[in-house]
Amino acid sequence: MFVEQAFRQIEHGKDRIVLDLCAAPGGKSTHLLSLLDSSDLLVANEVIRSRVSVLDENIRKWGHQNVVVCSNDPADFSNLDGMFDVILVDAPCSGEGLFRRDASAIQQWSVDNTNLCSTRQRRILADVWPALKNGGYLIYSTCTFNPAENEENLKWLAENNEVESMRIPLQENWGVEEIEMDGLFGYRFLPHKVKGEGFFLTLIRKKDGSDSYPIPKKIKSRLEKMPKQFAEIRNWLSTSDSEFFAKNEFLIAFPESKIPVLNALSEQLRVISFGLPVAQFKKNDLLPEHTFALSVDRNPSIFESVELDLHDALLFQKKDEIKIISTTKGWLLVQYQGVPLGFVKNLGNRANNYFPKEWRIRMALPELPEPWYHL
Repeated sequence: MFVEQAFRQIEHGKDRIVLDLCAAPGGKSTHLLSLLDSSDLLVANEVIRSRVSVLDENIRKWGHQNVVVCSNDPADFSNLDGMFDVILVDAPCSGEGLFRRDASAIQQWSVDNTNLCSTRQRRILADVWPALKNGGYLIYSTCTFNPAENEENLKWLAENNEVESMRIPLQENWGVEEIEMDGLFGYRFLPHKVKGEGFFLTLIRKKDGSDSYPIPKKIKSRLEKMPKQFAEIRNWLSTSDSEFFAKNEFLIAFPESKIPVLNALSEQLRVISFGLPVAQFKKNDLLPEHTFALSVDRNPSIFESVELDLHDALLFQKKDEIKIISTTKGWLLVQYQGVPLGFVKNLGNRANNYFPKEWRIRMALPELPEPWYHL
């Protein structure tokens, strides 16, 4: 959560491009999406292929268009000279801050591993540094106490580059410790002083390098435009700056103004997904996507909403059959206390549950009072 406090010290501009370099499972990426404007773009990257799917899932559940998910080594970003306004590096580390929560972290600890982590972190920083524009901001964090992975890396970065260390305002009751070394500031989270595990964070402003990445306007796009017969889907969103693309029978919304950036990224990176899946198309039929139900840009007037009680809301998320009280046939959005949960298709005598099978609740539900129509 402290990433937000660092992010709020960054000068607010328009059309910012932000990179979360080590993004899985996605907690910091979804937090950043909530802080960014719709004119900004988030690039969420994870180098470990086995962790990309959970990152992509959590990004999709967050319901934003202005995001690209990719899977690349930090070195792959070095050719994007001056592309990013902000880079977040939550670096892989020795995990000393997890000792209280995870006993296996203690068993895996060794001096050799801490040295390996420090070396790897410097390589990551060196690889991605060219991609940060002059005047851009680097947020660097670890979940360890080891000075070689924290303060020493900060000092090394400052010795080899022109940087400005930024201070982050604190509240005393947070229990966060500010450290200072030769004008460089870092923030320690010690488990006996904060409500959480161990953590370190520093905020740096770059004072050298390229001012911006020259994004070509006429790169040949690999994106397939939406078939014209589905033009009605434009009314499904409340935004006007959205272009639609077809990918594997899905219609995906993405900010039109960010298409040149997406094309430039696709030339250099392995892009996994982009934008917001809005619907699946089969012949001339449109099936609203679950991710569209969760979208912050969904037009609320397109599909009728049905309020569920707690019992049926949980059954819906188990992908069980629920009874719908509505005379409207066809697609309905179900919600609980105003929060959208997904879609059902009301056939009159029953309602088909379209909650994604792979995301369903698998655990047994607690005992809840039956709704009135079961009495």
